[in-house]
Amino acid sequence: MQAVGGSMLTPVAMAILANTFPQPRERARAIGVWGGVVGVSMAAGPVLGGVLVQSVGWRAVFWLNVPIGLAALILTALVVPESRAARARRADPVGQSLVIVLLGTLTYAVIEGPGEGWTSPLIVTCLIAAAGALSGLIPYENRRAEPLIDPRLFRSAPFSGATLTAVFAFAALGGFLFSNALYLQGELGLSPLQAGLRLLPMAVLSLVCPPLSGRMVAGRGPRLPLLIAGAGITASGALAVLVTRSAHPSYALLALPYTLFGLGFGFVNAPITDTAVAGLPRDRAGVAAAMAATSRQVGSALGIAVIGAVVAAGSRTAAWWIIAACGAAVLTLSAMTAGRPSPGGAARITADTDSEPPLPVSRTSSAPS
Repeated sequence: MQAVGGSMLTPVAMAILANTFPQPRERARAIGVWGGVVGVSMAAGPVLGGVLVQSVGWRAVFWLNVPIGLAALILTALVVPESRAARARRADPVGQSLVIVLLGTLTYAVIEGPGEGWTSPLIVTCLIAAAGALSGLIPYENRRAEPLIDPRLFRSAPFSGATLTAVFAFAALGGFLFSNALYLQGELGLSPLQAGLRLLPMAVLSLVCPPLSGRMVAGRGPRLPLLIAGAGITASGALAVLVTRSAHPSYALLALPYTLFGLGFGFVNAPITDTAVAGLPRDRAGVAAAMAATSRQVGSALGIAVIGAVVAAGSRTAAWWIIAACGAAVLTLSAMTAGRPSPGGAARITADTDSEPPLPVSRTSSAPS
């Protein structure tokens, strides 16, 4: 439930925030509040889901989405302002097909590789297909006037860094939730409700930290909150290696890695979301938002696939080290790209297309030029 709230709604939410709050300080704070609302779902999701699974059955989790969806429809019609591009963009079926082949074959290879064998014809074929799709996608999109994925955006070091940061951060999240479900219910034998209660420290920090992160982005730029995020995720994975070696860890001991992960993940969304749309034309915010959201989806899928494959191979300790490595990648990318000036970059779209003026960037971050 919390993963859905945090990633599936991201394109719409980001586009709405970018158009409703064009000024960087207001936008960063609004993104922080939005991240805090996502934290509410992280706090309520595991506990409420555990209650429903134990009392009604697992199908009740899906029925819960019906009133939430209806409320979203009504509120959207009443309060969400409309925004659209100056002209409609043409579909890109070739680009869509290449992306589907790339992500589908790569994910399948990662999941099935340990069982089938990395040198088996099926896995090798999938990896070749993924590499071929990627090698064809980039030059094809470069030639299109209206590409599905605009390569010009990646001329900006902050945008590229934010996209990769989202991949690693959400890979860590997907892997962390997956590993904990197996650990808490499989190894410790906890019920769904008990497992959900163990995750509350992570969920509470994911509620408290995003507004603080948004204020930091508004006042100091994206680098500091991203550094905090990377440090928290890294420390959480490394500490989980030690904690999970105990046959019966106490609640307080389990709370330590969960608290650190909630701290790290709570600080990551506001800076990467703000960086994804900053400096872009207002009518292209949806495109950038969708690309940033796709990076989150790719990260979640690959995180679960990679860590699931590692766990299936019998190395659960390695799963925690992979999560720590994802945090270290966030830390490195933040130090190298967050807030740095970049030649070329996303804002050139304004000059190359009939777009509205770009959204201003945060005070201490640099607009791609």
